[in-house]
Amino acid sequence: MEGRSNLKPVQASPSGPVLADGADVLGDQLRTRLSDLSLFVSPHAILLERRFNRLLAGRFDPSQRKALCEITPGAAMMRLAPGRDPADFFEQVAYSGRRLAKLNIPPGEIVKALREYDTLLDPVLKELLPERHREFQWVRDQLQFCVLLTLNNAFYQVREEESRAFFELFRAELEASNLDDMLDRLLKILVRTFRASAGRLILVPTEPDGTPEFGKEWRKKASRPLFLEGDGRGNRVLDAELAREGFASYWSIPHFANGHLAAVVQFGFPTRYRWLPRELQLLDAAGERFLLATEKTQLIEDLKARETQVRKLSEHLLRVEEEERRRISRELHDEAGQAMLCIRLQLEMIEKTLPGELKKVRESLAATREVTEGVIVEIRRIISDLSPAVLEQLGLASALKQLARRFRAYSPAKIRLHVTGGMLSGAARLSRETEIVTYRLVQECLNNVAKHSSASTVNIRLRSTDSLVVLSVEDDGVGFDPGVAAKKLNSFGLAGIRERVGLLGGRLIVTSRPGKGTNISIELPISR
Repeated sequence: MEGRSNLKPVQASPSGPVLADGADVLGDQLRTRLSDLSLFVSPHAILLERRFNRLLAGRFDPSQRKALCEITPGAAMMRLAPGRDPADFFEQVAYSGRRLAKLNIPPGEIVKALREYDTLLDPVLKELLPERHREFQWVRDQLQFCVLLTLNNAFYQVREEESRAFFELFRAELEASNLDDMLDRLLKILVRTFRASAGRLILVPTEPDGTPEFGKEWRKKASRPLFLEGDGRGNRVLDAELAREGFASYWSIPHFANGHLAAVVQFGFPTRYRWLPRELQLLDAAGERFLLATEKTQLIEDLKARETQVRKLSEHLLRVEEEERRRISRELHDEAGQAMLCIRLQLEMIEKTLPGELKKVRESLAATREVTEGVIVEIRRIISDLSPAVLEQLGLASALKQLARRFRAYSPAKIRLHVTGGMLSGAARLSRETEIVTYRLVQECLNNVAKHSSASTVNIRLRSTDSLVVLSVEDDGVGFDPGVAAKKLNSFGLAGIRERVGLLGGRLIVTSRPGKGTNISIELPISR
């Protein structure tokens, strides 16, 4: 995974520290007094810095001491002595303030250190300017106020950037369409946050897979944070393309999950830039965030893949079911049906040729023939239920009319069928799959009504639009609780309806209450 930065350098305000309304804190009088003070103090600034360093030793490391020395009154005097604008010094304070924030020095410790510097500066000023000491005390107080204001802004900027980075990581996790998109977004956010020129994100299998890319040597190189520059880079820049860019310095940051190396993030910088403690902490926290997001996204994608597999399997099973229905229908028609017709004809012929005195035999043959005719009628009904020929020959509307006629034959409920829409009959028909699914849905609804509802009236409404088939089956029966019915393990009527609707990407609404009847509303997208 690759990312690049389009950042432009952030420019400091040219006029020094500003208040919330944008007004310049430094007035003309203060600028003049600062310039006067710098003439006296700047020759002693280096000695004061040495004493200040000794005072800080043991409490702060060299990089922290260096940043603290950059914001002292002595540093200000050295900057102002050549006649420079005070804005140059406050730009330096803003930069050092951001470093101090990233070096994890609490603001209270910074204020304490600046007061300790004042204890070193006081004797020098009293000796050099005894008669003007009070006058320059006001200048020092104003200078310290401006420094603290600038430091406060710098700390706020660092914390705001950190908060923005985490917000963007969270938003990327929510908005990403898939795992690759999410990782690409996360890497670009990290590259921008740390002002790198380019970056790579390498996901590592949780368990060693034996391939050269993720072998033991590779893992050993990548398993600890590395700052790389010059000849020290070697082959530790894991991505060949990133290495060919020839950046001045690189970061290589590992991230672990369950004790195993899970990912490595590497950044390239155009200058020598070593990370600061706060930046490393931010990277660790961001790494934990994106590893959790990666795991969640992978689980979601796996679930979607499994759902797709289940849906395809269900579609296949329904196709197989319809094929099996047609096969059984053909065999019943061609084999059992024809055989029963032959039996009935033979019985009729035997009955006609028997002498009149064999009355009992004739009556027995007649009874057998009636039973055979009943079996033939039942076989024809089964054939029609399995694979209605009228559906393929005349269309959905005719097939539903036939289904309604058969329903009247075995149910006392009064059925009304209302069909509208040009796609339901005639030449411009629905796709074969949509017609079969719609027919089976009506068939299943009527079976449920006959078995469970004790309804006296059933209304079926079917209409088509340019994009939808809308089906409504309503009865005035005993009704039920849909929530309870959905939890029944051995209830397959509604589950079968829901499955068929879902396979076509449709919508199912079941409205029912005990004693209030049932209304099943279905919308199916038209597939031509």
